[in-house]
Amino acid sequence: MEFHAVQKETVMRNPAKNMAERSIPSEIRVDPLTGRTARICHFMKLAWEKPAFDDLVKSTAASCPFCDERVTSVTPCFPEEIAPEGRMQSGDMVLFPNIAPYDSLGAVATLGSAHYVPMTSFSIHRLVEAFQLAMRFFRRVKEIGHPEAVYPIINWNYMPPSGSSLIHPHLQVFATSSAPNLMRQELEAAVLYHRRHQRNFWDDLVAHEQETGERYLGTIGRTAWLSAYAPMGVAGDVLAVVEGAACTLDLTDGDLEDIADGLTRAMAAYDAMGIYSFNMNFFTGEPGDRHARFHLLFSPRTFFNQSLGTPDIGALRNLFNETLCMAYPEEINRMLQTHF
Repeated sequence: MEFHAVQKETVMRNPAKNMAERSIPSEIRVDPLTGRTARICHFMKLAWEKPAFDDLVKSTAASCPFCDERVTSVTPCFPEEIAPEGRMQSGDMVLFPNIAPYDSLGAVATLGSAHYVPMTSFSIHRLVEAFQLAMRFFRRVKEIGHPEAVYPIINWNYMPPSGSSLIHPHLQVFATSSAPNLMRQELEAAVLYHRRHQRNFWDDLVAHEQETGERYLGTIGRTAWLSAYAPMGVAGDVLAVVEGAACTLDLTDGDLEDIADGLTRAMAAYDAMGIYSFNMNFFTGEPGDRHARFHLLFSPRTFFNQSLGTPDIGALRNLFNETLCMAYPEEINRMLQTHF
């Protein structure tokens, strides 16, 4: 397994120091599975300021469709063959069809009745309950033989910088026969790796990271937590790989608890940096895939310029799909380790 990086250097004359020459390093890292490249640059201090949320929370609560009785009056219902009761519920959590679907089997699951939950206030129990509700949906569409019930995926966009259009915490829950781009690329590359080496890439990756310790965070149950070598996010990514699980439906309740435990640790670590928003995605193979391992990516979201609200995705990422990270992932890893 190769962890390849191209070292770069920019030389300029610094006006703050009488035009003395200054050298700024950067590097282009190659993802060891897909060959996707990520640019590691700038090496800025990883510290942001969280804004006051009081006004934002108050101004959005009155019209929030996920709050109070509105969640069962303004949200749509499933066809009877999917959910005879119209919506699936667990306590104060509700799962219903996505009113703006991007696939045939798209759903939304609220994480409870609270309109705003700070990133560090999600309990392990609440996350497990939400994941279990999503698993009920996945098992149901699998049971009825729905043709889209191939890849069961959970996405989480938390707070507006992540792309969330609502403050109220919720999960995007969908099953699809069309694997999203990066997941498809990973699955195809993992097949080739398995054919070439007669081993599973993800098992080899975890073993390598545990041995070297450069990006390893820890193991909870059978889930290994790592910093991604070629991250998607400007403040790095946390990667979790579940041993022995090829797909989402292989996850046990114990796995869901371990995943929730790790996520709360990642949220606490990034909250300490002043980051208050993130994306989280499930990556899954199909049942019985020898080349696949269920894994998830947790990617914090922030701003290039916080005072202007400049998003952390510009032309390089949006049009070239070339990612930027503002510090070495290994340095970010050391900031995360105290929470793991």
